Amino acid sequence: MPKIALLFPGQGAQYLGMGKVLLERSSKSRGLFVKASEILGYDLGKLCVEGPETQLHLTHHSQPALFVHSMAALADFVERNSSILDSVVAVAGLSLGEYSALACSQAISFEDGVRLVQQRGSAMQDAASAVPSGMASVLGLDRAELEAVCDSARQEGEILQIANLLCPGNIAISGHLASIEAASEKATAAGAMKTIRLNVAGAFHTDIMKSAVERLASALAATHFNNSRFPLFSNVDAQPHVVASEFAPLLMKQVVSPVQWESTLRNLLAAGVDQFYEIGAGRVLAGMLKRVDRKAACECFGD
Repeated sequence: MPKIALLFPGQGAQYLGMGKVLLERSSKSRGLFVKASEILGYDLGKLCVEGPETQLHLTHHSQPALFVHSMAALADFVERNSSILDSVVAVAGLSLGEYSALACSQAISFEDGVRLVQQRGSAMQDAASAVPSGMASVLGLDRAELEAVCDSARQEGEILQIANLLCPGNIAISGHLASIEAASEKATAAGAMKTIRLNVAGAFHTDIMKSAVERLASALAATHFNNSRFPLFSNVDAQPHVVASEFAPLLMKQVVSPVQWESTLRNLLAAGVDQFYEIGAGRVLAGMLKRVDRKAACECFGD
């Protein structure tokens, strides 16, 4: 039997029209969108399919949208592959996707997951609105080269740091806008192939998000966690976790810590995973996996 890992995408993967196919073909997927809409207080399925697109991209909307879409895709995936979960040996999610991974592994309920990502998205949106900040993906530099760029581009009194170690040659930086803009210019001068501003509200995975952690902490404290059915490879340390008491501290630390995604993928491969499935919006994680190991098998399942 194959050793399977399920991967769940994070913020930035959202797109107008997401969920349309799932809503049309799967009653289980529709049921999850309906349940989420009751919790959120607005029609999430309509927002995902019809927009307005500007509203979908707001953090407090995009995070619930991506979580519910991933869970709806998972429900459809399992319905079509009834014994697939018997072969799952690990789960992981990129930033926000970690909540989908936790719900998949039954560490949190779907309902609690919706409430948590609603609180997380709202808190991160407010923290971002308070400080002009953002993120950029830098292609073609290694970590040491990019850290040197950040050190030279950082404006006085501002934050600028590596935020997402995604895959070889693709690292995201995060910080105050002036520093991000300076770093983009310096990265190109240092030999970067390209810099891309990310479609996020602010400087995620930095101390600019500290106020969001404080708000998220109370929501996590009110949430019941179970031991996970599948080991969760955490963004914070790229290590497997199954014990219920570990998840809330990891989720709080995740908001202000670099995402160790490349290390997560390498550790999953080292653990013997030989089949990956990306569950949810887009194919970004599959592309990152190929940059880590071009022979790795990954199928995408969403709309």
